[in-house]
Amino acid sequence: MYGTRAETCWGAAEGFDCFKSKDLENWEGPFEIFHKPEDFWADRCFWAPECYEINGKYYLVATFGSEKHKGIQILQSDTPDGTFQIMTEKPLTPDNWNCIDGMLYQEKGKIYLIFSHSFEDVPDGDMCMVELEENLSCIKGKIITLFSAKDADWAVPIPFAKAEFGIDGDVYFTDGPAVYRQKDGKILILWSSWGEKGYTVGQAVSDSGKIEGPWRHLEQIVFGPDGGHGMFFHTKEGALKYLLHYPNQPGDEHPLLLELAETELGLKATLS
Repeated sequence: MYGTRAETCWGAAEGFDCFKSKDLENWEGPFEIFHKPEDFWADRCFWAPECYEINGKYYLVATFGSEKHKGIQILQSDTPDGTFQIMTEKPLTPDNWNCIDGMLYQEKGKIYLIFSHSFEDVPDGDMCMVELEENLSCIKGKIITLFSAKDADWAVPIPFAKAEFGIDGDVYFTDGPAVYRQKDGKILILWSSWGEKGYTVGQAVSDSGKIEGPWRHLEQIVFGPDGGHGMFFHTKEGALKYLLHYPNQPGDEHPLLLELAETELGLKATLS
């Protein structure tokens, strides 16, 4: 299990850890899997690491930040518990964008990066996608917007945009994308934003079964309030699980495990 370090989430940051378990109940760790080198461009906002196995190598997709911007970078290791090494000198995402919460999606031999284009740049809160080169070294082609948080009926403007970020006016955010293909071929993206009662997980669907969309927001909320930004996995027995952080209070967050089931209205969650 990979995650953001609670003690450095909003301050100076140095690395990432993982935890290990054989039964999802008893855990060992934390084990450090990445420690930034002295000349690394980022010194804060070490967020949302996700690990992927591709062709026998392990890739950690993570958010990193500096005083100027936030970006998404990929680290590589021969083993899932590191040590992970930096692949490129700078993020995959544009230097003049604030981007967070990247994930990889593979389809028909292509690898895509899906990520959030943050409200510092786009007040509607965009979920974006771009194809990557086969070796994951850089983006390939044009970045496209899949959907915006503002278009979801359940999402509301961030109530603390002015107080915490100095931003005037209404702004929305997307974060924590997680892609799931249903048995009927449709694709869902679970994602998090601010709802009427706080941090919430919603879902959007591509009825065409194509990752490019078009995408429409579903009314059925997956989880909320006060928790979000999760990822799917299947247990050894085949059950579909979703692991998120809860509650959404600095220093108090812990992993919360949900079981998911497909319904006509999208995915429905129950406490695991």
